[in-house]
Amino acid sequence: MATATAASSSRLSLRRAVSSSSSSQLRLPVRPPSPPRRLSSSSSSSPAVIVALHKRNPKRLKYASQRQFTRGDAGMLRVQVEPSGEDLWKLDPVIDLINRGAVGIIPTDTVYAIVCDLSNNDSVERLRRIKGIGDSKPLSILCRSLRDIDTYTTGFPRGTNQGQANIFRAVKRVIPGPYTFILPATKELPKQCIRHGSSTRYAKRRQVGVRLPDDTICEAILQNLDEPLICTSVKSLSEDEWILDPVIIADIYEQQGLDFIVDGGTRIADPSTVVDMTGSYPTVIRQGKGPRLDWMVAQDEEQESPPTFAFKTA
Repeated sequence: MATATAASSSRLSLRRAVSSSSSSQLRLPVRPPSPPRRLSSSSSSSPAVIVALHKRNPKRLKYASQRQFTRGDAGMLRVQVEPSGEDLWKLDPVIDLINRGAVGIIPTDTVYAIVCDLSNNDSVERLRRIKGIGDSKPLSILCRSLRDIDTYTTGFPRGTNQGQANIFRAVKRVIPGPYTFILPATKELPKQCIRHGSSTRYAKRRQVGVRLPDDTICEAILQNLDEPLICTSVKSLSEDEWILDPVIIADIYEQQGLDFIVDGGTRIADPSTVVDMTGSYPTVIRQGKGPRLDWMVAQDEEQESPPTFAFKTA
């Protein structure tokens, strides 16, 4: 009897031991879930963001986030944007490139223009080399607002009690629009934008052409920048004529070292109308898309016409 009781007690102890052991093995330590990984703001996260943009825009051909804009750099970003502006989000990498010193092509309300950051000396020099513009040729500015015009030039005459006309009021009626106005430059304008050369003809000139384009794509780019853009019109490298097809522009100028092109569709053939505001009367020195208004005079109509100034502008 004692033996049976002992055996039963032994089996019961064994079951408890097994049960206790099994229970301890099932209760594994629970590790807290690791927090989701977030992209850092460092440059290493840039490729991931760019891949996301690439998926949203299958028409974009290529974009390298770590590009250094030096001579001989290969490859060019091509972005196609609807002229209506319904997909302006595609311009984000273009704006980033401009801020980092890129030189590229954008549409305006007239022809396409080669542009770069106003205050980036290296970019301005690259623009001159790509277009083949000498140091003695001034460049024009694509402005964001009238405030930019007042910053980099002496502005438009606003009229006086001595009978001077209020040109500012007349100009406000046609801008934004297809006009380039030549005005005296201020000290705020970087010197590389108004090179004079060694000849006496340019020795005392400090003038610059300013534009406020009436184009949805161009305006969207400008409004997202901290400064205006230096610009010059896109022409054929072998002939003195404007290139209007962005596909042809890309094929030609990619080989010249451009960093990007914004394809906003085929443009019209007329450049902007250039009006010299530095003389006695506003004088049209190049007739373009903008019509000559009643407060403007033709160059051959002004008795004391100031010397013409060959501005490179879109």
